Amino acid sequence: MSNNQVDNMSFLEHLEELRWHILRSIFAIIITGIVCFVMKDFIFDTIIFGPKKMSFPTYRFLCEAATFIGVETNFCGTEFPFIIQNRTMGGQFSAAIWTSILAGFILSFPYVLYELWKFISPGLLQNEKSKSKGFIFICSFLFFLGVLFGYYVVAPLSINFFGSFQVSNEVLNEIDLNSYISLVRSSCLACGIMFELPIIIFFLSRVGVVTPTSLIKYRKYALLIVLTFAAIITPPDVASQIIVAIPVMILYQISIFISRLVLKKQSR
Repeated sequence: MSNNQVDNMSFLEHLEELRWHILRSIFAIIITGIVCFVMKDFIFDTIIFGPKKMSFPTYRFLCEAATFIGVETNFCGTEFPFIIQNRTMGGQFSAAIWTSILAGFILSFPYVLYELWKFISPGLLQNEKSKSKGFIFICSFLFFLGVLFGYYVVAPLSINFFGSFQVSNEVLNEIDLNSYISLVRSSCLACGIMFELPIIIFFLSRVGVVTPTSLIKYRKYALLIVLTFAAIITPPDVASQIIVAIPVMILYQISIFISRLVLKKQSR
């Protein structure tokens, strides 16, 4: 669609165009979700319940690291002292449906971005389009990187802490299925969105909402927000919070660099 055609479209026509982009995105998520539902054995046994097993790569790495430096840790155990149970008649079916939809969204994320780009790109000037090349790839890469970080770092640390914590030997940890899935889901999605920070700063810098000066000026407040966020999505121990906070602060520094590049190009 050319820029002239876009200029001649009414508000309702823009809404109709947006509706079709949204419908195609939803259709892609549903189709991918159906494929994930068919592969539910692999999705649950290997992926969802992977961090529940002490053979998970994160636990093996932390066990070897702790052994190397001579620190006692519970990452070297044989199994977690908790079981996962389903409390409702349709609980497992419901969990399979919603987990498949979530997996469909994650796997379809590049296509969803593609549909978003198809909607906004006709309204951009030619030089703006050329400067925005790689938008889908970079956004998808950062999102998947964040999801992997949440899956391999945040989720295992949280499961290890909360699954092993006991107030008394008289109390058994019998974790509800939905509670376990919710922890894995929130860890992956929160980190996936969090890793989009450089892209968000890029667009905010383009419209003049943020500048490198303001980002540097409020860096200490950003650090406080990051530590608060890390405290929310990780176990209440300092080591886990630092592990999560470090990549976020690196992303913040990258965002400052990106903001500088944007302003430098705009000043030319």
